Amino acid sequence: MKRYKLLYPLCFAFIFIFSAKGQETADLLREINRLNNRISDLSYSFAQLNKKIEDVGWYEQLGEIAYIDKVRMTGPALKIKSKTAKGAGNPLIFWSYVFIPKDFDPDKKYPLIVLVHGGVHGNFGLGNSHIVKEFIAQGYIVAAPEYRGSTGYGKRFQQAIDYGGLEIDDTKACRDYMVENYPFIDANRVGAVGWSHGGLHALLNVFNFPESYAVAYAGVPVSDLIMRMGYMSDSYRKLFSADYHIGKEAKDDVKEYRRRSPAFQAHKLETPLLIHANTNDDDVLIEEVEHLISALKANDKKFEYKIYEDIAGGHHFDRIDSYTAKEVRLKVYQFLQRYLKPAKPFSNVKDLMEASYYPSRKD
Repeated sequence: MKRYKLLYPLCFAFIFIFSAKGQETADLLREINRLNNRISDLSYSFAQLNKKIEDVGWYEQLGEIAYIDKVRMTGPALKIKSKTAKGAGNPLIFWSYVFIPKDFDPDKKYPLIVLVHGGVHGNFGLGNSHIVKEFIAQGYIVAAPEYRGSTGYGKRFQQAIDYGGLEIDDTKACRDYMVENYPFIDANRVGAVGWSHGGLHALLNVFNFPESYAVAYAGVPVSDLIMRMGYMSDSYRKLFSADYHIGKEAKDDVKEYRRRSPAFQAHKLETPLLIHANTNDDDVLIEEVEHLISALKANDKKFEYKIYEDIAGGHHFDRIDSYTAKEVRLKVYQFLQRYLKPAKPFSNVKDLMEASYYPSRKD
């Protein structure tokens, strides 16, 4: 019995040591979690800084040929679960870029291109500068919305993402802002243009607001989110199932993902539309776009499309600077010209190339 009594202090000692170790582990885990949150918050700050630096670059790239502005406007209210939360019901404020040719005449009317960036959390970066130059050279005014979920505007704005939902209304709000605030824009000559997720925007804008657009171009467009969730990575799927976004995986709410997919809205098309895709696209697989094309045909819709076979550049095949890419973009511009009637339409690739390297090209 005495022997067992001697063990009691040892047991209490071991319990104390292990409890202390457990407390240290819990403290360590809390500190790791705090640091991870701090790093995450810093990433939003770095994105904001990068956006401000990149904005200066727009003046370097296009300042000679365009008046450049960045304006604020409102879209639908944020999705806030509590109706009594601070700011509930307030319209979302977002930025849009505006590019106006320096040789414009305010007494004339000009066509507008609503140029929508791609990416789940992307933004309108300088990689679009050569395309903006090409539009400016043809006599278009260009507006590029930084819709909800875009990066470079802080954590709250980025987490306001609503892919295929309210962000589509943001793009429409950008279109409306331009028509209402710039009297030299012709409301009957507005085109929606985008690639990838921007292509989804172009599609859903003309599907949902056909009276607001004269024409649309959708390049390598995201078309079927249900199919897409099947072949993309788990980290990609988590961007959609995050609690601040859809909050569910496609398998848990097929109808919601279907609602956000152009292929299932094809019956709404009333606007002239051109679609381009590439068979070696490793981002938006050709099967996605084929589903969209099949749905449009099944609904007896009139539209134009071209599926390119293994063109170098994959997902970016017609946005890069190769000669082939320029040839494809020329086809896009010539399609848009039929409905938007720009003052200085391109006739050939030479015109397009001069827009990039000889911005003072005259008629």
